[in-house]
Amino acid sequence: MDLLLDAFEPAFMQRALVGALLAVVATSIVGTWVVLRGLAFLGDALAHGVIPGIALAVLVGFNPVIGAFAAALVMSGLVTVVSSRTTVREDTSIGLLFVGMLSLGIIIVSRARSFATEVTSLLFGDVLGVTAEDITGQLIATAVVLVVTVVLYRPFLALTFNRDKAQTLGMRPRLAQAAMLTLLAVSIVASFQAIGTLLVFGLLVGPPATASLLVRRVPVMMLVATLLGAVAVVVGLQLSFHHGTAGGATIAFLCIVEFFVVFTAKEVAQALRHRRLAPAA
Repeated sequence: MDLLLDAFEPAFMQRALVGALLAVVATSIVGTWVVLRGLAFLGDALAHGVIPGIALAVLVGFNPVIGAFAAALVMSGLVTVVSSRTTVREDTSIGLLFVGMLSLGIIIVSRARSFATEVTSLLFGDVLGVTAEDITGQLIATAVVLVVTVVLYRPFLALTFNRDKAQTLGMRPRLAQAAMLTLLAVSIVASFQAIGTLLVFGLLVGPPATASLLVRRVPVMMLVATLLGAVAVVVGLQLSFHHGTAGGATIAFLCIVEFFVVFTAKEVAQALRHRRLAPAA
């Protein structure tokens, strides 16, 4: 027990724990919709699409969170415009903007003097460098995600499983889609400081995907995803502290490990069940 508690004695580890747990709550809630709707590619693209905004903020000297959120909104809007105004499919427009925004971000960062340091910070985050100000911003973002999810739960649910039915019921699927993309942007922006833009995708998809193997109801899936993400955070920070591994990468990796552990356990359980039933048949 002392070994477990020792890691969280330093103040910076306590801030890292709080910041990462807040990131888990935001990404697990939004990530559930992402997994159910098959929007993983869009989530990945948005996670990279915030880089130009962050890079410009770093270069000019204003709040990176504002830059990240602005870039995420711009990319979400461009995906909608390109896919709706041209014959190009949505996944193609996402791919085009994915590469374009990532390239633009690297070009902007290359203008900074500390190029390598800035790129590393942007892409992989610094969970051990989370500040009290970062946590305050995450609290606000997480509260927004929670409130909007509760208020728009029925439109989101209808949009996820039957877009035409949502339109028939007057739930305005386009508005719900815009709100969902905005929440996706908020969750990514709230998490990039702790996990980084590349690794935030692990939190966004890993725990909800694992939860989808275990439960079916959406609210329960969000809760299970949050619990799984919290386990990855606590264990990941422990490993990072005691073995000197990168905190954000360790957390993201454990989120993926959880999925394959659950998947393997289900496959083994199913094989054993079939073996037991085979003689009776």
